[in-house]
Amino acid sequence: MDISSVLQLAKLDPELMQSARARIPAAAYSRMWVTLADLMDDEFFGLDSHGLRRGSFALMTRAAVSAVNLEHALHRILRFLHATLDDFRGELIRTDGEASIVLHDGGVTRRLFGYGTWFILVHGLACWLVHRRIPLREMRFRCPAPVDDSHYRTRFCQNLSFGAASTQITFDDALLDLHIAETVDTVDGFLREAPGNLLVQYRNESSTSAAVRRRLRSQLPDQWPELDRLAQHLHMSGTTLQRRLHQEGMSYQRLKDDLRRDIAIDLLSSASMPVSEVAARTGFVEASAFHRAFKKWTGVSPGAYRKADRANP
Repeated sequence: MDISSVLQLAKLDPELMQSARARIPAAAYSRMWVTLADLMDDEFFGLDSHGLRRGSFALMTRAAVSAVNLEHALHRILRFLHATLDDFRGELIRTDGEASIVLHDGGVTRRLFGYGTWFILVHGLACWLVHRRIPLREMRFRCPAPVDDSHYRTRFCQNLSFGAASTQITFDDALLDLHIAETVDTVDGFLREAPGNLLVQYRNESSTSAAVRRRLRSQLPDQWPELDRLAQHLHMSGTTLQRRLHQEGMSYQRLKDDLRRDIAIDLLSSASMPVSEVAARTGFVEASAFHRAFKKWTGVSPGAYRKADRANP
């Protein structure tokens, strides 16, 4: 297919396709997703031998929103996808203290993008249904590791592995008992924003973690307060703040790490300052600590990231 019109409608420069380290806004990716789905009449981009016909995700959402709790909704979602796709089948397994969604592929190792897109649809919808992030303990893929897995770590979780015996995600099984927070009246608004609202980690803007994030964004990293001091600004105790963040699947340290990562990537991509200064601007006293953290975030060192970014302008 000629995708030049797709890129034009998505307002994407074709030269970006040649850049291994190119980053685009979620809104632009969402426009590309919708335009491709319209062109192919497939919301799964030809990754399955049957395909996910246009409008399938909307039907799946409407079926899931009337479920009693998250476990019930996930069973509906997985049954729907099994009825519409031929090559992928999800299975929810609940054990004592842990829940897993295993993605069966018929014994044929599929493309990483296929596995990842399937989980974006399932995990993204599940987060919206309960109106909170569902933190993942682990994510495994049967396929080999890509050259760059940073976007999978950012979207899903840091505990990522490849070449595994099965493709699956795991999370706290207590989350399965969460009641569905959305209703049939909120579905249309959700679908108008999809798939852009699925591409990033779910964030409830009225949540405690969002309030903390807004507070930190207004300050330089080396001025970020300790948790108890921040709690005072938010008119609560440190214990209450910790508990609320935990309930949202987040921690104060994780919030700070996420913001440091975003700042570092922005500075390395757009500024010519030395890596040591980027480390200082992101709140690291020692450059070596910054190097270790950045490699954990993106899979490569700061220098390698900058070199690759400039080699593919």
